[in-house]
Amino acid sequence: MRSLARLASQVRYVNKSFWRNPASAFFTFAFPLMFLVIFTSLLGHPTLHIGGRTIHYSTYYVAAMAAYAVIGACYSNIAMAVTAQRDAGILKRTNGTPLPAAVYLGARVIHAMFVSLLLVVITAAFGRLAYSADIPTGMTLVRFLIVLAVGSACFCALAFAITSVIPNADAAPAIVNASIMPLLFLSGIFIPFGSDAPNWIVWVARIFPVRHFAVGVQAAFLGTAFSWSDVLVVAAWGVGGLLVASRYFSWEPRT
Repeated sequence: MRSLARLASQVRYVNKSFWRNPASAFFTFAFPLMFLVIFTSLLGHPTLHIGGRTIHYSTYYVAAMAAYAVIGACYSNIAMAVTAQRDAGILKRTNGTPLPAAVYLGARVIHAMFVSLLLVVITAAFGRLAYSADIPTGMTLVRFLIVLAVGSACFCALAFAITSVIPNADAAPAIVNASIMPLLFLSGIFIPFGSDAPNWIVWVARIFPVRHFAVGVQAAFLGTAFSWSDVLVVAAWGVGGLLVASRYFSWEPRT
C-alpha cells in the first residue's frame, strides 16, 4: 500500500509538471489534430483501398493521427523530458532519495499512458464530428484498448532505452526525431500505402513496431483485419526496450 501511495503521489507530481508547461502540453495535443486537418485538407476526400475496404482519406487519417499521438506522448515526450532532467541533475538527486526508481519511472509511464488515452479520445471525437469517422465499439473497442495499452507501454520502454544514446539535452530533439520520423513515413502514418507499395518499404516497416501498432489501431477505426501477431511484435519491442533501458539507463549527466 505504501508503494501504491508513493506511485499515486508521483503520478500527481508528473501530471502537475506537465500542465505547468503550457507550451509543451498545448503542442502535445495540438500536433495530431493539426496534422489531421492539414493532411485531409491537402488530399481532399478521395478514397483509398486498404485491407480489402474502400475508405475516405479523412477516416484513414483519424486512425493514423491517433497512432501518432500515442507515439508522440510516450516516445518523443518521455525521451526528451527525461534527458533534460538528467542533464539538469534532477535524475541524480532523485536517485539519491528514498523514492524507489521503479516508482519514479513508473509514474512517468502511467502519466504518458493517460495522456495517450486522452489524445486518442480527443482525436476520435474530432474525427467523428468533423469527418463522421467510425468509433470503436464492442469487442473492437476491447481489442483496441489492448493495442493501446501494449503500444503505449512499448514506446515508453523504447523512450527510456533511447536516452542511453542521447549525449545531452541539446541533442535529444535531433536524435529522437531521427529515430522515429522515418518510421512514421515508412509505416503509413503520414503517407498511406497499399498493395502497390515498394517491397523494400513493406519489409522495413514490418521489422519495427510503428507499423504493427498502426495496423492495430487501423483495425479498430477502419474495420480492417485484426491480428494478434501485430500486438506480439509491439510487445516484443517493448520487452527489448525495457532490457536495454535496465542495462544502460543513466541517472547521471553525461560528461
